[in-house]
Amino acid sequence: MSHRKKGFGISIRWKLAVFLAVFVAIVLIVTWVFQVYLLNAFHELIKKNELQKSAQELAQFVQSEELPMRAYSYALNGTMSVGVYHIEEESAVTLVSVDATGQSGIPLGERMLSKFYRLAQENGGSYLGQFTFGGYEVNKESGFFPFENGAHATDYISPKDIRLIYVQVEKGDGDDSYLIILDTGLQPLDSTVQTLRTQFLWIAVILLFCAGVMVFMLYRHISAPLVRMNESAKQLALGRYDTVFLGDGYLETRELASTLNYASHELSKLDALQKELIANISHDLRTPLTMIKGYGEIMRDIPGENTPENMQIVIDETTRLSELVNDLLDLSKIQTGTRKAEKACFDLTAALEETMNRYDTFVRHQGYQIRVETDQHVWVCADRSMILQVLYNLINNAINYTGEDQRVTVVQNVFEGYVRISVTDTGDGIAEEQIPLIWDRYYKVDRVHRRAVIGTGLGLSIVKEILELHNAAYGVNSKLGEGSTFWFDLPIVPTPEQLPDETDREV
Repeated sequence: MSHRKKGFGISIRWKLAVFLAVFVAIVLIVTWVFQVYLLNAFHELIKKNELQKSAQELAQFVQSEELPMRAYSYALNGTMSVGVYHIEEESAVTLVSVDATGQSGIPLGERMLSKFYRLAQENGGSYLGQFTFGGYEVNKESGFFPFENGAHATDYISPKDIRLIYVQVEKGDGDDSYLIILDTGLQPLDSTVQTLRTQFLWIAVILLFCAGVMVFMLYRHISAPLVRMNESAKQLALGRYDTVFLGDGYLETRELASTLNYASHELSKLDALQKELIANISHDLRTPLTMIKGYGEIMRDIPGENTPENMQIVIDETTRLSELVNDLLDLSKIQTGTRKAEKACFDLTAALEETMNRYDTFVRHQGYQIRVETDQHVWVCADRSMILQVLYNLINNAINYTGEDQRVTVVQNVFEGYVRISVTDTGDGIAEEQIPLIWDRYYKVDRVHRRAVIGTGLGLSIVKEILELHNAAYGVNSKLGEGSTFWFDLPIVPTPEQLPDETDREV
């Protein structure tokens, strides 16, 4: 009793749920990190870049009459305070000082201006820092606590009191120097962060709900067709070849269903052909066995019937039975790779003439006319015994299907480095749609089994396997009512006279 082991694993529904859950989790984590956790950091970075860019653009107008208008424009658009100063020997003259409201910016004393000028000079012409409204510089390493002399360690500085200040020193004509100071508030976005957190919770709920809906929809469109095809495949495995595979849903499942339907159709044909093969072989085996048994009983029971003629019939039927079994074994060995082609160079024309000599007795007694046409001797490299088997089978096939005139023609033609052997009969021919099928060992053109005049009826299948083993081209040209011509090509090799060393060697 056989047991089929069921496979265990995660269904496609749960895999989709896991994949989508992981995807949603990644989206939520990325959103949280960038929109909530790093919001203040990005806000500060954008403000810094905005101050630097504005100062660099404003530096082009420090000696222009457009300076006040430009300064107000930058202050309004960037929500910042703008101050431009002309540095003289011991003082700084205010050229413009304006904030986003159009009023004067934060007033800076000489001490602070001198400090900013010095910091910018020490840092290569520009300086970016954080200061309180009281002028204390914020130490980034110690957070929002005092950092300069005059402040106490217990004094807390609120983030709302911190200003981001960018200072740039610009050289003018001659020895003139200008000091550009831009500052803006760096208030933390606490309310915005709280708003985003609330939105984040709603987004998480909505995304999870959408993921569940997507799992359900994807399961219906992906898994359901596969489940149906799996059930159909089980029916096919039980031998129900009329099973139809439905692949509604998407392109891949439709293609899979089409492929499985094609496979089911081919398996159905193969099953029918195998049954026909068994029936045909049974017929071929039954006939000689019946005759052997019948003649044996006659010779045993009837005195005087043990004649040479009756013995010859028994021998002939035994030979036919042996040939059928040998052909089946040869076909099986070639198809399974047990029988390999042992190639050697030989005279194909001489092999053809030798084959025809063996048909002389058959031709004389049966009335067949077999004509051979060759114009020169050609050599090929192939398995000699296999090629002889091809010749025998093609000639036997022509004898079995030739017309009432019993004529068979074997022609050897040489062209462009190849030799073609053609075997022509004058029989009924083969319909064009049946030509691709005649090489199948399960196929018979007339679909009515009849005993071959000579051979076993498996010749063309053996011919096909041998020629494909040699990578040789082969085919058949046929028209209904005009007979058929079977042919195959082999590459020509130099004759022994054309080679300095021994030619008849394995290659």
